[in-house]
Amino acid sequence: MSWFQTTHRFPARSKGCYLVTDEIRRAIGPELSKYEVGMVNLFLQHTSASLCLNENVCSEVRDDMVMALDHIAPETLPYEHTDEGPDDMPGHVKSALVGVSLNIPIRNGQLALGTWQGIYLCEHRTYRHTRQVVITIQGQKKQS
Repeated sequence: MSWFQTTHRFPARSKGCYLVTDEIRRAIGPELSKYEVGMVNLFLQHTSASLCLNENVCSEVRDDMVMALDHIAPETLPYEHTDEGPDDMPGHVKSALVGVSLNIPIRNGQLALGTWQGIYLCEHRTYRHTRQVVITIQGQKKQS
């Protein structure tokens, strides 16, 4: 069993759901290709952003995700935690609901995503924030 770990910093983004599959692949591609089977864990080190798997083709899905999450956790609720602005507490709620980590199987040196699956970074704050993800690979390397 082999392990590899790296950290990837996403560029600053404002509120929205962003397809980041290719960014993740670029960050780990050379190392990932060495593995026959295993798991990739993505862990976002933040409390007002999240990661999820969803539709990778139709950009309207990402817009609809933002709309639906805003409906579930609107800025207009009477939150007590308001020190960082009206978008902060809804961001924490959305992050808790969507989650900050993903486990994706490795098959023959590739992420074993479904045909229509992509990795989303969901930024829940209005203003641009830089986010960081710890990427851990665990698995069996290919025989040389």
